[in-house]
Amino acid sequence: MQKIYFVRAEWDEEAKVWVATSDDVPGLVTEAETMEILSSKLEIMIPELLAENGFPDKNEISYEVLARKFSVTHATPIN
Repeated sequence: MQKIYFVRAEWDEEAKVWVATSDDVPGLVTEAETMEILSSKLEIMIPELLAENGFPDKNEISYEVLARKFSVTHATPIN
């Protein structure tokens, strides 16, 4: 069975960017303003970082992004 690499993405409210890191992909730290841009960056960075760290060369690399964003909202009173 093929290994699935896990990537964490957390919203940095102060910087207004998604920050991605991974224990499975050594050296992975990147940020982007949207999840779409972040995904595009990960498509390039994950294979490059795995190759640099001596992981086996494979045609396909499976990874999962787990995203988390904490928000606060206020309820509108219903009259």
